[in-house]
Amino acid sequence: MQIMQPIQAHIEMEELSDPGTYTKEEALILAAQKDLQMFSALYEKYYAQILRFVYQRVTSKDDAYDITQQIFLRAMMSLPKYQLRGFPFSSWLYRIALNEMNQLFRKNKKQRGVNLQEKHPTQIVEELGETGGEEREAAVLQALTGLEEDDFQLVEMRFFEGRPFKEMAEILNITEANAKMRLYRILDKIKPVVTKNIKNGA
Repeated sequence: MQIMQPIQAHIEMEELSDPGTYTKEEALILAAQKDLQMFSALYEKYYAQILRFVYQRVTSKDDAYDITQQIFLRAMMSLPKYQLRGFPFSSWLYRIALNEMNQLFRKNKKQRGVNLQEKHPTQIVEELGETGGEEREAAVLQALTGLEEDDFQLVEMRFFEGRPFKEMAEILNITEANAKMRLYRILDKIKPVVTKNIKNGA
C-alpha cells in the first residue's frame, strides 16, 4: 500500500479536523484509522523523537534505524485498535517502542546500550541534594550506567525528556503513584553511588 505524502495528509487533516470536538492530531488519528495512507503525517511528526528514544538504548545507529522502522510498522498495523484517551499519541508510540526493543533483545540476545552523549543531569544532581558542577554531573552519569534498563527508562523520561508522571505511567502501563514511587527509590539507590563516585573523582 502506498502511503500518502505528508503534505497531502496534512491538507486532508485540516479538512477533517473539527476544532469543537477533536484536536488536529486526534482528527488525523481517526482519519488514519479509516485510511492508513493518512498515517504518513503521524510518521513524519514523530519519527525523529522515536529514533532518538531508540538510539539511547542501542549500540549502533543501524540498529536504531531498523528498530524505529519496525516500531512504525507495528504502530500502523495496530492503529485500528488505538483509542483516544487524552494522552499524546507519542505515549502510545513509546510503549510500542519499549515492547519492540524488549522483544528484539530477548530474541536476538543482543546487549543493550545506554548512550549518554549530550546528557546533562542537572535536575538529578539537584534532586539528590547535591550542588552543581561538572564533577557531580559526571558522577551522576557514571551512576546511571549501572542501572537496569527499566530503572534507566524512568530516569530518562523524567529528567532528560521532562515527561510528567502521568505520561510516564501511560507509557509504562503502570499507575502514576507507582511511577513516582519507583523513580524516587531509584534516586535513593544511586545517591550513595554518586557520593562514592565524587570521592573517587569520577
